[in-house]
Amino acid sequence: MKATGRKLASLTAYDYPTAKLLDDVDLDFLLVGDSLGMVVLGYPDTTGVRMEDMLHHTRAVARGATKTWIVADLPAGSHPSPEAAVENSALLIEAGADAVKIEGGKECLRSVLAIRGAGIPVVGHLGMLPQRVREEGGYHIKGRSEEAAANLLADAKFLDEAGVSAIVLELVHPPVAERISQSIRTPTIGIGSGSACDGQILVLHDVIGLFPWFRPRFAQPRADLASEVIRSAEEFVAATRSGSAVATDQTELVPPGQGAPLLEG
Repeated sequence: MKATGRKLASLTAYDYPTAKLLDDVDLDFLLVGDSLGMVVLGYPDTTGVRMEDMLHHTRAVARGATKTWIVADLPAGSHPSPEAAVENSALLIEAGADAVKIEGGKECLRSVLAIRGAGIPVVGHLGMLPQRVREEGGYHIKGRSEEAAANLLADAKFLDEAGVSAIVLELVHPPVAERISQSIRTPTIGIGSGSACDGQILVLHDVIGLFPWFRPRFAQPRADLASEVIRSAEEFVAATRSGSAVATDQTELVPPGQGAPLLEG
């Protein structure tokens, strides 16, 4: 795809119905991201997400997406050693992922090589690393200085040579993201890093307007589902209190093959 200039498009998914819907829109991959910590579990950042969370949500997504490649995040603290990285990556693959994503550059190279050696595809992640947001004191653009840009490029080349399938570039200064994209064989997937990357990824909730409390400046909402959810729920409340909310047609409450039959008597 990189050689032909075809851009890769990806979104996050965290549950069965969303994955089932997105399985039909020709995405290049779905990411079960540890961003679920914020948009699903209500944590202030991704650092509270654990392996059991990732396994739970990966299984749900895998039940819904049967055609689209699934990438699952290795969460914070899940790869303190190459051995742990392989063990936890294998658990994510068993849960239904096709590949795992790991944050970091040369400092996690041994883990990347170990995971690859176990036959598991790896997606890298450079730039702003959400799992280190507390150490870094917030979300900041990366690569503005010459030294920072050089370090990012060096890390990208390490991951490229290690054979990763793709590299997510998050909040990387766009000229630096472009330079990285042109310097390596691996496709780059941008998020807040400009249009010169080989693809783009966004958190689904930012695209469909389902998390109105915070939206990154780089995310363009293409729907306003939050307002629709509120409107629908308010209509239901009003209809219930007026006595008009209960359906009267009970001929087939459960479609054939989609649930347990209704008990009679």
